[in-house]
Amino acid sequence: MKNLALFCIVSLLTLSAAYSPLSDDTLKGIPDPGDDFNIKDGALLAPILRTRVSGTPGNAAVLQHFVDFFKTTLPEWRLEFQNSSATTPTSKGKKIPFINLIATRDPPGSQIGEVGRLALVAHYDSKLTPTGFIGATDSAAPCAMLLHTARSIDAALTKKWEAVAAEGSSQLEEPKGVQILLLDGEESFHSWTATDSLYGARALAEHWESSFHPPASTYRTPLDSIDLFVLLDLLGSSAPNVPSYFKTTHWAYKKMAAIEHRLRELRLFKSSANHPARVAKRKNKGLRAEGYFLVDSEKSDHDSAFMGGFVEDDHVPFMARGVDILHIIPSPFPRVWHEMTDDGKHLNMDVVEDWTRLVIAFVGEWMELDGFLDFKSARRADYTEKTEL
Repeated sequence: MKNLALFCIVSLLTLSAAYSPLSDDTLKGIPDPGDDFNIKDGALLAPILRTRVSGTPGNAAVLQHFVDFFKTTLPEWRLEFQNSSATTPTSKGKKIPFINLIATRDPPGSQIGEVGRLALVAHYDSKLTPTGFIGATDSAAPCAMLLHTARSIDAALTKKWEAVAAEGSSQLEEPKGVQILLLDGEESFHSWTATDSLYGARALAEHWESSFHPPASTYRTPLDSIDLFVLLDLLGSSAPNVPSYFKTTHWAYKKMAAIEHRLRELRLFKSSANHPARVAKRKNKGLRAEGYFLVDSEKSDHDSAFMGGFVEDDHVPFMARGVDILHIIPSPFPRVWHEMTDDGKHLNMDVVEDWTRLVIAFVGEWMELDGFLDFKSARRADYTEKTEL
């Protein structure tokens, strides 16, 4: 037991030490999603803003949207589907299909079981009731954030790994990859219980727990390969209040909070009262107090007030199997939670863009991409491609 405890401490210190901050110039260059987040016809968000109850055509259409995005925009990402089915309290004995999409980007030449991954997670299904429910914060907007994040870091991952190869290095001593999990069946069909909720997450966690890598691999299973499971949910409403839920990942929460502080100091948060566009519109040009999204940045690692299991979500089956969780969900929940008003029109798009910028920066630091994130070149290439079309 002592050796196991020592291993856990060393692993935690290694992850924390590997986290490398981005420069101010890189933070300033993080791209906005722009028209791609337009709620009416934006290429990333609009196709998700529809009813998408598990097992329905709307759900299948959104899944196809994700697949098309990766295949056409990010062909280097490996796509996998994890399928399951289950009866629900409303299915009258019929089995409902649940399909999880896993998109993975690992260093080239990586061997199975040798890559630790940052998992970025959101659910894409919507609630059965009330009829016509969209679920913009729950979780269409988080899904769009993850698509834009993947697109924003993709070229930098390639450049970093090419640079490592050019130096003749023995491909990072501890190879790191990124994995995006778009999970199905998070919502309950009747009322939230242990069996009427988290259908896709429960199936995937169980499947990965029993899927073994080759003998002597660094990571025994795909679950073991997850260095950190970052779950985004209920994001996109004004003035979110996101606490640090778990003592074991409070260090990662503080890293993300530090990025938020820097982005606000650089006046890059659009929802901030101190963003230049907002300051320009008011008579008093002085700076105002910031209202932070991540409110527990000053909480001590030894504080006993962590909310641990207070909020049940897609992380639960993974956490029960020992995966470290960083849960990014507001408490209290947004006022629109499970209401018909949780639609595109009620999203605060400045907040949506700020969360997206924060997630991109967090991933960039985790993957140590400073010096490889040339956003201006990426934008020029994207513009050239569009004009040639």
